[in-house]
Amino acid sequence: MSEELMSTKEVAAYLGIHEKQVYALIKANQIPCTRVTGKWVFPKHIIDEWLTSNINRDSISSQKNKRGDADTIFAAGSNDPILDILMNGIKKENVYIFSCSTGSMEGLNLLKQGMVDVSWCHLLDPESGEYNIPHLKEYYPTMKIALVHLFYREIGFLSSPSLSSPVKDFADLGNKKIRFINRQKGSGTRVLLDHHLKNQNIDIAGISGYEREVYTHFEVGLNILSGAADAGIATIAVSKLFGLPFVPIIRESFDMVLTQSTFFKKSIQSFIQQLSSDEFRNEVKPLGDYDFTESGKIIYSSE
Repeated sequence: MSEELMSTKEVAAYLGIHEKQVYALIKANQIPCTRVTGKWVFPKHIIDEWLTSNINRDSISSQKNKRGDADTIFAAGSNDPILDILMNGIKKENVYIFSCSTGSMEGLNLLKQGMVDVSWCHLLDPESGEYNIPHLKEYYPTMKIALVHLFYREIGFLSSPSLSSPVKDFADLGNKKIRFINRQKGSGTRVLLDHHLKNQNIDIAGISGYEREVYTHFEVGLNILSGAADAGIATIAVSKLFGLPFVPIIRESFDMVLTQSTFFKKSIQSFIQQLSSDEFRNEVKPLGDYDFTESGKIIYSSE
């Protein structure tokens, strides 16, 4: 047979396995091949690519196992100044959470794709006025997930001290003299903003800086502090850290979404314990009126 096309016997020898195992792989659709005049043939270059692909997959699987042994969690989604304090607090127990600020919606997408273990979420459902749960029913119709409440926090308008009057309402953003700094599309803060703008019939074209986007509450505060913007929406913690005027908009639920199996990992349990510790709560007390009354409670789980 041609050098480029191998028979079942030749591919068995090439792979160092019994010919019967080749037929088993064919039956399970696990090896690339084609049938010519009643016989199975295997293009050599495709078999080589298949081998390389499987080696890479095994390598990735091995890395995942090592990550699992280390009890490490990957997270994505929303952000809050006290999250870093929480995640740093569990390092002393040799468990780690690596987090990326992507916005609530992207965090839910990444969890759905299996790219992360945890999603941080604060998504308002405009129709019900409820946070997070309606979105989970939409994102995970079959996936076994749980929603763990972390804390309630205040979110509101941050303004530059240079403004003659701080921003107090969404209508104030229509003042062309006020340079607004926005959050990215898909973030919980952006969902909140766009909901109120729509309800009040405020044209986004009339908001100076609506198209300027950042990914975190800290960046909103830094843009105002540096003079690059006059107003934005962020947590009360950022206003206290940067000494910026704050006008509250809403008290919202900041939660953790994860698979039900992930919930029982040591790193997650350590995270929840840290959230409930007096040491942590005393540390963050100066940052704002965080409410930890229901922290660690599973407030939703899929069937």
